[in-house]
Amino acid sequence: MSILSASHLSKTYSSGVRALDDLSLDIQSGEIFALLGPNGAGKTTFIGIIAGLVKKTSGSATIDGYDFERHWREARTRIGLVPQEIHLDIFLSAETILKNQRGFHGKRPNPRLVEKLLKEFSLFEKKDEEVRSLSGGMKRRVLIAKALVTEPKILFLDEPTAGVDVELRKDMWNTVKRLKDEGVTVILTTHYIEEAELLADRIGIINSGRLILVEEKQTLMKRMSEKTLDISLKNPLPRLPEHLSMLPLSLSSDGHTLTLRYSAGERNIPALLTELEKAGISVEDLSTQETSLEEIFINLTHKSETV
Repeated sequence: MSILSASHLSKTYSSGVRALDDLSLDIQSGEIFALLGPNGAGKTTFIGIIAGLVKKTSGSATIDGYDFERHWREARTRIGLVPQEIHLDIFLSAETILKNQRGFHGKRPNPRLVEKLLKEFSLFEKKDEEVRSLSGGMKRRVLIAKALVTEPKILFLDEPTAGVDVELRKDMWNTVKRLKDEGVTVILTTHYIEEAELLADRIGIINSGRLILVEEKQTLMKRMSEKTLDISLKNPLPRLPEHLSMLPLSLSSDGHTLTLRYSAGERNIPALLTELEKAGISVEDLSTQETSLEEIFINLTHKSETV
């Protein structure tokens, strides 16, 4: 079931820049969806439109069945947002910010939830201090807790771990996994490909305002990944044998290693090893590696730029 459905969303700024170009996307309830793209791809503009911070040029969207413009109040109460930039009232304490945020969203006071979030993000000991006295990492923790204190059905994380320490990044990953278990839908934009690989159920790739691809993470990896087989030879070869030149093989400059590139579904390795044995080429060792999501991402965005 789709909890967020965007249809033909576009945004053109007064400068003429088309930041979002006819984007349609359905996000399923309870999933973790990673939206990947280079700087300026349109990720933050998309989030801004859904969250009511950016006015669309055209298109429509529903959030949990509510039109995000005609029923904006109902729609907004279902969204939590952790933006890239830190915007907090620096003269208030973390505890006060969380309590106020519930009030702003029309939620009843919940001291137990506020305390839980303060402890979860290692803020409890500093809960009474003004935010201006906190470190950048602590302010980021307040921002995340602020987004969660309203108990959103959909949580947008716009580059949430950019520039933060490793400890907070791991805490954030654990929080995302917990939220998924609790049924919260998480939409994550990130420059850290490892986050998408670790957390996402599905991945969308956006470039120049256009959605290039949406795919289940495992399906994407299986369908598009390429494997590399390195064959270490006992004795170096002066050149690649002619009868093997039709295969996607390459020989290292020192003649000690043959490299085969193949898709994950291919099964031509046993035949290749048989051919090597027939040719009297002795194999010393084999090693394989698989294309990473980062390489797939780079390939896809590069292709979209050349279309």
